[in-house]
Amino acid sequence: MTEPEVIVIGSGPAGLGAATALAQAGRRVLVLERETQAGGIPRHCGHYPFGMREFQRLLRGPDYAARLTDAARAAGVTIRTRTTVTSLQPGGVVEITDDAGPSALTAKVVLMATGVRETSRAARLIGGEKPGGVLSTGALQGMVYLNRQRPFRQPVILGSELVAFSALLTCRHAGIRPLAMIEPASRITTRTSARWLAAAMRVPILLHSDIAAIHGRTRVDGVTLATPAGQRDLPADGVIVSGGFRPDAALLVGSHLQIDAASGGPVIDRWGRLSDPAYFACGNLLRGVETAGWCWSEGRRVAQAILAALQDHLPEPGGVRLSLAHPALRLAVPQVVGAGASGSPYDRLQVRLSRPAKGQLRLMQDGRILAATRIDSRPERRLSLLLPHKLGHGPLTLTIDEKT
Repeated sequence: MTEPEVIVIGSGPAGLGAATALAQAGRRVLVLERETQAGGIPRHCGHYPFGMREFQRLLRGPDYAARLTDAARAAGVTIRTRTTVTSLQPGGVVEITDDAGPSALTAKVVLMATGVRETSRAARLIGGEKPGGVLSTGALQGMVYLNRQRPFRQPVILGSELVAFSALLTCRHAGIRPLAMIEPASRITTRTSARWLAAAMRVPILLHSDIAAIHGRTRVDGVTLATPAGQRDLPADGVIVSGGFRPDAALLVGSHLQIDAASGGPVIDRWGRLSDPAYFACGNLLRGVETAGWCWSEGRRVAQAILAALQDHLPEPGGVRLSLAHPALRLAVPQVVGAGASGSPYDRLQVRLSRPAKGQLRLMQDGRILAATRIDSRPERRLSLLLPHKLGHGPLTLTIDEKT
């Protein structure tokens, strides 16, 4: 292709959704993907449901990923796989390496859509030996659906986010019978209705429990749990370390772009612009995990902001940096809030909690409540707050009044 106007880094639902919308608007779009195939995480998810929002039908993950890829190519998007971005330079210069060696590409706009990664066993400080058979949900799905392997027969699953129940579906597909789901909190993280799947598979959910140690030399041959009744041993032959999603923001480290300490992803404004306005971001890079359909829709909304930027129709960068003023608040996106305008893709604050909280979520400035909504929620559940169109110049804070 001729020199692209937009480079998209990452070919998951957010990146492909944005790229397709941009190409349909007549823009030259290049998608860079480090793996051998485009499609992102859904390629590894051989179960339903995907695709209702995008294609008005239920699809398995690999079929959904293929449809997104085909739609992008049909719109005129160029997709380069096995291409790794190594650094981001000011003004939309992207350094890459592929089979031909290192090189650099330049575009008017670069969209980052690199998604998330799961928190590792090491980051969770789980003790014991380091045998084989300790996998993230993504690694499990890749082994089962892509490689047709069954890595173990009776693992335990650590975590109770939605993706942990996705791991249950993967286990059922492969004929794996988990011994238990382990959750340190007093309730499961995802919606309570998800418990029916564990009940249907006869997998107990052990609350107030955690993995104290993993045993085995070459393979897992047992785990020790810390439970309210004391330590308990299970004869597990594997451990699925599920969830704990964090933005895959390795490219931001050492770059000139600002990183949000709360989310671990980039600092953006309500248009999706980073601290260098040649760069935009969308999808799970911003906040940890959301559904594929949500990310696809968000990518298409950010594409409209990019189209406006290419025509010099966006407001000048700037605004007030948001601060979090309550210990239960883990992150909020966007982090820079300027005066409102119709069409901004981030017209609502997207909020996540670090612990359960109940009360009134408030956006405050100069002692005034600019926006508020009642919440009664747990970590990793979707919360949002409509951003006002008019702002003052004082500090902008997000807080929770738990007395209300």
